[in-house]
Amino acid sequence: MSNDQAGEYYTAERWQNWLRRLRDANLDPEEEESVRLLWNLQDDTAIAVAKILADFEDGPLDEEAALTELVDMHEIVFTEEAFDDEATAMLVEGAQRSLECVLYAAQEFVAEGPAEGTVPEYIEAAAGAEADDDLDAALGYCVQAGTLVIDDQTLDHDLTENLEFGFVTEWVNGLDSLQRAMSEPEFVEEE
Repeated sequence: MSNDQAGEYYTAERWQNWLRRLRDANLDPEEEESVRLLWNLQDDTAIAVAKILADFEDGPLDEEAALTELVDMHEIVFTEEAFDDEATAMLVEGAQRSLECVLYAAQEFVAEGPAEGTVPEYIEAAAGAEADDDLDAALGYCVQAGTLVIDDQTLDHDLTENLEFGFVTEWVNGLDSLQRAMSEPEFVEEE
């Protein structure tokens, strides 16, 4: 699963290919194909994160190199893009928001290792913080949950059933992609 060349885990060209497909797709959140395309974009990015983490844990990447890859990837994913269609812009923002937690969790894991506690404890704390309009704390709790997902704790889908839709559900959605990527790291076809 290793990648020998720095900067090749995730490139701006790869991200732009996804955005081009999204622009061409006339996205409709009610259509299965649109939803699948967004999931594939998110999963493809999470797989790249998983590969960086695997190479960090297996040795080809040291802490500094892994953090550099993750920060570079963050910059690629969060480069501001213009879309003609407001719906597409909103859907891409949602995918970016999901990936925000993935990238921060990976950086935190590389720098500090896994948090102490359990995924449900952190998700519950995040939901409470979001209810109190403390989004920074909510993101922090989700990031800590993400470090545990990276460390092989399971993110149970039942955790989100009682959550109100919002930032925490989007961040948890990203952690779900990361969990799948950590267990099945394969390339998502861009077609």
